Amino acid sequence: MHLFVDNLTNVDFSYLHPQRGLLGETWLASTQLEGSLDHQGMVCDFGVVKKTLRNWLDDEIDHRLVVPVNSPNLTFQERGDQIQLTWKFGDKSLTCSSPRQAIALVDAEEITPESVSQWSRTQLQALLPETLDSLGLDFQHEAIAGDFYHYSHGLKKHNGNCQRIAHGHRSQIRIWRNDQPAPDLEAQWAQRFEDIYIGTREDIIKQESHRILFAYTTSQGAFELDMPETSCYLIDTDTTVELIADHLADQLKQQHPNDKITVKAYEGMGKGAVVIR
Repeated sequence: MHLFVDNLTNVDFSYLHPQRGLLGETWLASTQLEGSLDHQGMVCDFGVVKKTLRNWLDDEIDHRLVVPVNSPNLTFQERGDQIQLTWKFGDKSLTCSSPRQAIALVDAEEITPESVSQWSRTQLQALLPETLDSLGLDFQHEAIAGDFYHYSHGLKKHNGNCQRIAHGHRSQIRIWRNDQPAPDLEAQWAQRFEDIYIGTREDIIKQESHRILFAYTTSQGAFELDMPETSCYLIDTDTTVELIADHLADQLKQQHPNDKITVKAYEGMGKGAVVIR
């Protein structure tokens, strides 16, 4: 008997790409289940399976840096509860030091929906009811008709997992100029934020030789991220979606001082902030 749960949950994270570097990402997860009927005439209790899968995805992927441990682009070492890694992409590189709980070490050469699905299913098999013979897990992108960008960030003041220095989102952007859609401005900012790390100037420890070192310590531990300057976009505030939307609105208002500007910035899927100037 086959069962399915469409649109089970979504996960927001960042991962390491061999050409593009650090990418913020958002995937929608769905699952397929196969097994024999129990005495209730059920393969499994949907409530139990959905809770198990959601909790695991929240703990193991969501708001983490997802790392392909078999990639030749990667060097890393674990020192106690801390992971230090270097990632080469194109002619560039980045380094990150982070608590173990902020990083997902995936047994793969490259991070793709398929490779993360295979790794996840291997980890999950022991957690599911014995009546299940197999588990399918699919990850898909949100269908976005307009412009979008991949961004990573860290929120050191956040009490939860957003404090992790390298997590991110795949987000759409909507802009109106004098209450009319402005696709040219959306494309402009989507291009500017393509594969970007949005950093807070307050978190910069060192900036030289076209590189930027961000570092801070939170309740989860010590974080450091050293990035090429060209992969970063700096703002004066924290990088919550509210403050990102506010920053975009201010920048656009400077370009068009006599116009009404409305920015709807998303943080992953179905959530975000609206600012009007």
